[in-house]
Amino acid sequence: MKQELIDKYNVSVPRYTSYPPANFFRPFTGEEFLKEVDYSNEVREKNLSFYFHMPFCRRLCHYCGCNSYPMAKEERVEAYVQALHKEIDLVAKHIDKSRRISQIHYGGGSPTAMPVSVLKELNEHLLSLFSTIEQPEIAIECHPGYLTAKDWQGLLDARFNRFSLGVQDFNEEVLRLVNRTPSELPTEEIVSILRSAGVNINMDFLFGLPLQTSDSFKKTIERAVAMRPDRVTTFSYGHCPWIFKRQMILEKAGLPDTEEKALMFQKAKDVLHEAGYLSVGLDHFVLPNDELSEALQSHRLHRNFQGYCTRRTTGQVYAFGVTGISQLETAYAQNTKSIDEYIAEVSAGTLPIRKGYQLTPKERIVREVIERLMCNYHVDWTHIAEDLAVSVADVKGAINYDVERLQEMERDGILCLTENTLEMTGEGNPFVRTVAAVLDPMMVATDKKFSKPI
Repeated sequence: MKQELIDKYNVSVPRYTSYPPANFFRPFTGEEFLKEVDYSNEVREKNLSFYFHMPFCRRLCHYCGCNSYPMAKEERVEAYVQALHKEIDLVAKHIDKSRRISQIHYGGGSPTAMPVSVLKELNEHLLSLFSTIEQPEIAIECHPGYLTAKDWQGLLDARFNRFSLGVQDFNEEVLRLVNRTPSELPTEEIVSILRSAGVNINMDFLFGLPLQTSDSFKKTIERAVAMRPDRVTTFSYGHCPWIFKRQMILEKAGLPDTEEKALMFQKAKDVLHEAGYLSVGLDHFVLPNDELSEALQSHRLHRNFQGYCTRRTTGQVYAFGVTGISQLETAYAQNTKSIDEYIAEVSAGTLPIRKGYQLTPKERIVREVIERLMCNYHVDWTHIAEDLAVSVADVKGAINYDVERLQEMERDGILCLTENTLEMTGEGNPFVRTVAAVLDPMMVATDKKFSKPI
């Protein structure tokens, strides 16, 4: 990766896990949200994708940019779980029962800090209300530091079929410095348990942490590929201490510079490619027979708050729990960050929505353009126009189609531009967020703060 490209294009831009990004959300109410849920039954996307936010952690990692809280007393955890069940019922009665579940996803926090029985009961509750597509994805983010062999078997019995192992790094010195508990079992043993059950295995890693070097992170990825997980993610640590004060601890410990961080990603990518993995999106690597790879080849890869997905599994997202963000066809809605407020309001029969965003028709076009670019590194203006039943002029008129800026990027070798398409180059892929920001009308004049791609 050329240093001059890093210097020029490694700028603060949104991650674009949603459009518009969550820091553009506005005050929103439960009543407004339920109107959007009612309308969500009428739009083109019929699949149901459900998200549970489990906010508790037995230890808070210093790098964490999630909405996480220290493990609470048993009675408070129980009250939170009961509120989740009630929230399911409050929302589900507005969803057409003929619609089918394509995804269930648990994030946090640490979902596996909760008793396995709790997770099983939540799955059973949802699955009693709606039928599923053939082979729905029921996924959970796992902290290996919390789980015994019995726990892993319990999660399998709870019908989970995709496990994301939050390894982060195999170097225990790095884990100790960032306050993360190492795996209870050797990761190889965990993989053996899960593989014997025939489920899908992801491994998640984080680069850009103190004590990491490009060589040490390469060794971590080499150990990972020896286990042949179905998917590997290499997340770039996003340093945002103005939001997450605990990250200041890492700043004091010393973070790798941008050049070393870029080298970490490059060496990891080389190891993964040599092992037969294919790049998908910003940070995912998959085996050639993975359905994400097939979707990417046909430029039909999608992304929602659950991560990358295919047309088969993608769906409108209905989120439960504190800070959960529902992602519907025409709107977003986010729950309160306060556990106490969440429990009190849901227990009283009201939805604890605090923020949200209703998209205009133009913003829905921009969302489609940015999602396709971020997922597929490729945008075909004609295909988008056909899919949205608008003209190419409507598409280009909705985005910030800055020809001079895009041509400058083309001269720098990070994208290729034709009348009908925009396509990232291999060298430009790490800067896809930067290109998306150029196309984003909201970024023409904003005082919002964001992390850098590298």
